[in-house]
Amino acid sequence: MNYLEALNKRYSVKKFDAEKIVSPESLDNILEAARLSASSLGLQPYRIIIVESPEMKHQLIPAFYNPVQISTCSHLIVIVSKSNINNDYIGKYFTHISETREVALETLNPFRESISKHIQHLQAEEVLIWADKQSYIVLGNLMFAAALENVDTCPMEGFKQETIDEILGLDPEQEKVAVTLALGFRAEDDVFQTMKKVRKPEDKLFKFM
Repeated sequence: MNYLEALNKRYSVKKFDAEKIVSPESLDNILEAARLSASSLGLQPYRIIIVESPEMKHQLIPAFYNPVQISTCSHLIVIVSKSNINNDYIGKYFTHISETREVALETLNPFRESISKHIQHLQAEEVLIWADKQSYIVLGNLMFAAALENVDTCPMEGFKQETIDEILGLDPEQEKVAVTLALGFRAEDDVFQTMKKVRKPEDKLFKFM
């Protein structure tokens, strides 16, 4: 299956087959796509929680306005955006660059100072907006990778922020859930899978200049 076939087959599943579980191999590949995702300044201002235990998925049901996907999916991926990018976080990032590329840490100082100055000029709300944008880039890669793995998905924003943060033990002063993605396999009685995909035609979507 090529990438266009995968995208045409993909839709936002409304009900998963609760008996079917995503294999560890497919899950690893999907998560690796998230790890390799593009990120502004390379900072990856987010973390990803993978909910796979039935007990935790059950706890999360009250946090969602439409709980069907949560109660039937194989895994729930939760992308958490950071609202606090401090010097310690940036310092660890550059130490990681130094170790990975085997370059002296001090040679990275101009780049590090540039990033630090940029982040320092942002308010916490602006950092969070920026981090949310990066989280959605990750979401796109997760969905595409899942489609190529023949794994179905449903991205979900319809959750109660305070409830989901509390269940997952997040500090709202430091981070918040940006978006979630349910993984699994479509149920046979999910009628949405038979509907034609509706998208703008090329002449309404693209403009060449």
